[in-house]
Amino acid sequence: MKTFLLAVTGLSVAVSFCAAADKLIGGPYVVNTSTRSATVMWVVETASASLGAAPEKLDRRAGSLHTEKISFTNLEPGKTYYYDIGQGEAGKGSFKTPPRSGQPYRFLVYGDTRTRHDVHRKVVARIQESPAPDFAIQTGDLVENGADQSLWPIFFDIEHDFLRHTTLFPALGNHEHNDKQFFEFFDLTLPYYSFNWGNAHFAVLDTDVANVADTPSAREAFWAVEKKWLEEDLAKNQASDFRFVVGHHAPITAVESRQGTTKQMEEAMPLYEKYHVQAALFGHDHNYQHYLKNGIHYVVSGGGGAPLYDVKMPPKDILVKAISVENFIWVSVEGNTAKVEVRSIDGSVLDAFELTGAPGR
Repeated sequence: MKTFLLAVTGLSVAVSFCAAADKLIGGPYVVNTSTRSATVMWVVETASASLGAAPEKLDRRAGSLHTEKISFTNLEPGKTYYYDIGQGEAGKGSFKTPPRSGQPYRFLVYGDTRTRHDVHRKVVARIQESPAPDFAIQTGDLVENGADQSLWPIFFDIEHDFLRHTTLFPALGNHEHNDKQFFEFFDLTLPYYSFNWGNAHFAVLDTDVANVADTPSAREAFWAVEKKWLEEDLAKNQASDFRFVVGHHAPITAVESRQGTTKQMEEAMPLYEKYHVQAALFGHDHNYQHYLKNGIHYVVSGGGGAPLYDVKMPPKDILVKAISVENFIWVSVEGNTAKVEVRSIDGSVLDAFELTGAPGR
């Protein structure tokens, strides 16, 4: 038996579970944090198998993975909580609950960590030079193939020390392939969702419409449902000072080969204007891009480790910055001001700007 410990303002709560021969390969990490609840998760390997072209050369190995999770309720806003899943120092972590509206907070945006694991590790190491964010947004493509069980342990190993001290809100990328493991690992039932943090509202989209179904009519039906959900979600959160949209595929790109390939994402842009979104945050392009169109900042941060892409053809009339480099973004919110600072893998500042919050009219 193993014992899970949660320390809450001096009170220790112990929950026992049977670990048997389970091997911890991911986490712990926290998802779905709100002012009153949070879910602590970790991924274990219960068995493994090897594969090869000959009996004496079984050179591929993968484990059978599943998650353990415990949800805690009756939490308080604006608090730091500490937990221990009974795996020594590697199983200890902490997270913050969202503050009450008006109190400051800080979050991270990064994405496309799927390949070049040495570069991914360098990006995470640079991120960890700063205090842990209250929460982190991952813009998708966490791994090269979401159905490949050998890849998730690599992702979780690289991100272990970072993830155990924050809450992660991931977007679904095309390289997740809509695989059930993505939904299991991050305790999601739908590929799109929303959450609130302090005075901000975040709508996280499934932008991988091209791969949700085999036929055009089914894809269009899926997008119609998601688009309707997005409009209703933004409409009912107009009282928030900030409204952010998050997704993987951006509606605007400087990558020549990808221009004109995101019809549905372009269709959503009028909703951002109608419902006073301040910024839309994306990945997919392995570089950094920033555009300002009709008062909305469109930002691409896909520089978490995947091979870099060109920025040959940015739309000049709305361009703020486009550079092919690994990157991540810090956003610090205090009152109705959000300060955005974009950093390169070498720690230098690539871009900096401010967003002004105001409830939708």
